[in-house]
Amino acid sequence: MVRTMKKLAYTIFGLNVASEIHLPELIELPVFEGNVDFSIEVADLSELWKKIEKPKSNFVTKENQFVFKIAKTAIFSIQQGNKIIVSPMEGAAEDQIRLYLLGTCMGALLTQRKVLPLHGSAVVINGGAYAFIGESGAGKSTLASAFLSKGFPLISDDIIAVSLSEDHGPIVTPSYPQQKLWQESLENLGMESNQFRPIFQREAKYAVPVLTSYYSEKVPLKGVFELVKTQGEDIKIHAIEGLDRFYMLYRHTYRNFLISQLGLMDWHFNLSAKIVNQIEIFELQRPLSGFTANKLSSLILNTLTKGELR
Repeated sequence: MVRTMKKLAYTIFGLNVASEIHLPELIELPVFEGNVDFSIEVADLSELWKKIEKPKSNFVTKENQFVFKIAKTAIFSIQQGNKIIVSPMEGAAEDQIRLYLLGTCMGALLTQRKVLPLHGSAVVINGGAYAFIGESGAGKSTLASAFLSKGFPLISDDIIAVSLSEDHGPIVTPSYPQQKLWQESLENLGMESNQFRPIFQREAKYAVPVLTSYYSEKVPLKGVFELVKTQGEDIKIHAIEGLDRFYMLYRHTYRNFLISQLGLMDWHFNLSAKIVNQIEIFELQRPLSGFTANKLSSLILNTLTKGELR
């Protein structure tokens, strides 16, 4: 693991972070621009883990602290939305530690800061953010990449940070300029996998920089599309109505088990109510097999052109 002699300055999800760990995926700042919003530090958490660990569980929530342990990697502690502590294990791989730092740790930190972390990808179309969410393997990042190939920039991949603007409208804050794509997706999109770095222990999934196709400003959230694989051969789109909108947002909140454990169920419901009343939410059905990202992106754009979405 690359531990720095001094804290490096980065930005992610609109937050300034001072990190003792080198994070090449993020946008590095030459100096800190304003206050530091949270820090990433390296410390020994082994004694803390012995005190709080639970049988058959690698995840522990205590007040406003979330601690988890990944075998042969590290113990991580996320505290009060302003600090992440990493306790690396001997021989731990640097890529593996960063994978959890930028994934589960950031999802937990955003939740502690009462920012809704949706699990998916988002692109900017006509000045608004459109999010693609769904289960693992549904094709969220691949669909976003199809939009990038059409000239629409990425604003976030893996975690979509949604909050409310001063006038209480839902907005998406950019994450960092990188996608995670499967080798099959790269091939279908006309990209060579040997140009990109494999994600640790996922030889068929790659980190794809998108520096020239990245949107770095906050934008209003205009719509959400839930990608669902079905047995049928057809591609279909239909609106999600009523309480199903709430269930959908909850299902696809990143690490949603933290919501109840942190005592944030009321917050999540109230924020969801404000969001679902201001955006369009659709289910987008696609076949179980086959490359459909280009057809799906064209269907969404045609729907937008017809004015069926806001």
